[in-house]
Amino acid sequence: MGVGNNEQSVPQLLIRDLKFEKKSLAKLMFSPDQENHPSKAPVKYGELIVLGYNGSLPNGDRGRRKSRFALFKRPKANGVKPSTVHIACTPQAAKAISNKDQHSISYTLSRAQTVVVEYTHDSNTDMFQIGRSTESPIDFVVTDTVPGSQSNSDTQSVQSTISRFACRIICERNPPFTARIYAAGFDSSKNIFLGEKAAKWKTSDGQMDGLTTNGVLVMHPRNGFTEDSKPGVWREISVCGNVFSLRETRSAQQRGKMVENETNQLQDGSLIDLCGATLLWRTAEGLSRTPTVKHLEALRQEINAARPQCPVGFNTLAFPSMKRKDVVDEKQPWVYLNCGHVHGYHNWGNKEERDGKDRECPMCRSVGPYVPLWLGCEAGFYVDAGPPTHAFSPCGHVCSEKTTAYWSQIPLPHGTHTFHAACPFCAHQLAGEQGYIRLIFQGPLD
Repeated sequence: MGVGNNEQSVPQLLIRDLKFEKKSLAKLMFSPDQENHPSKAPVKYGELIVLGYNGSLPNGDRGRRKSRFALFKRPKANGVKPSTVHIACTPQAAKAISNKDQHSISYTLSRAQTVVVEYTHDSNTDMFQIGRSTESPIDFVVTDTVPGSQSNSDTQSVQSTISRFACRIICERNPPFTARIYAAGFDSSKNIFLGEKAAKWKTSDGQMDGLTTNGVLVMHPRNGFTEDSKPGVWREISVCGNVFSLRETRSAQQRGKMVENETNQLQDGSLIDLCGATLLWRTAEGLSRTPTVKHLEALRQEINAARPQCPVGFNTLAFPSMKRKDVVDEKQPWVYLNCGHVHGYHNWGNKEERDGKDRECPMCRSVGPYVPLWLGCEAGFYVDAGPPTHAFSPCGHVCSEKTTAYWSQIPLPHGTHTFHAACPFCAHQLAGEQGYIRLIFQGPLD
């Protein structure tokens, strides 16, 4: 394609050409935990971050419903472990089910037979429960993620596929504070019921196990959660924490094959899919190596200080503050997604015969979507602390090159049997050859 006349006369720069002050940023690289007095802080096991939210829920984080949830060592252990098995219907089984102080899992095999596994207190572990229910046993309330939704009202009309008591995470109270995930959570009566239709079976050692209706899927990345990370394989986790290959569809009756050499132990960067929302697990140690919101704010200020300009209007562009991450600002940078040239908002090249989505870049004449750029504010999604040089397509969320490259390779569960890559900041399905683009900024004329 022909090149616009002003391309030769004006300096082009990629963000990596900006001189980032390494020393000033080094101070901001430490996580908030390290800025406080660590001796007084409670032990943090890790955090769960919901994919699709850029730092907070659209209407704000409230109570147990928020975009990220920190798991801290409890003042008193509340973990449980399996103890007595009852084959019903015996008086003990009925008593175990009705006893509000006794945790139990009931496996209904037929109308005539139920196996009840009693659980007893475990002083070495802490239990955290996740699900859609707002009842008190749920520590972290998770609702269905609607890609790009700006308010919770967008999500209310959707019939939820997330279980009310979706899963539980058990953390060891002693170092190395291992966290393990199990399908299903205990309800207000401290029970888990697997009905007749749920997939369930007797294990080789005579115990019972089963899967929940839509399942709990887990993917552990290879090489941890670092700039060298690669996607792992999605697996399903059972009620007892065993690992299986995926069923044909989410709610198929037939379980997958057991994967003997893998465990339900969560690693830094493990993804947990609850069929309607996907959570990222970050360990406390992993988070200590992750850029902080302060670091991202410093990067934002560095870009704005370089005074990038619109090559058409010659007006200075600036990323809005992180608090205004949903309202398009008049200085907001916009990008042509096919070529990566960054502009201010303008009406140039908006041909009426096009459907309004595609525009022609004045710099290089390539035709494609033209969207505003937004900084990725959820620091937990970053695999490194690199400058924000790339944007996801088609949503325009901006972060480091390695972060865009990593997430563009991850097949995230969608619906009951499909997978696709999505932007971690808004959950929009990625488009284009790579799913992201390198940004080309214009330097100031003076």
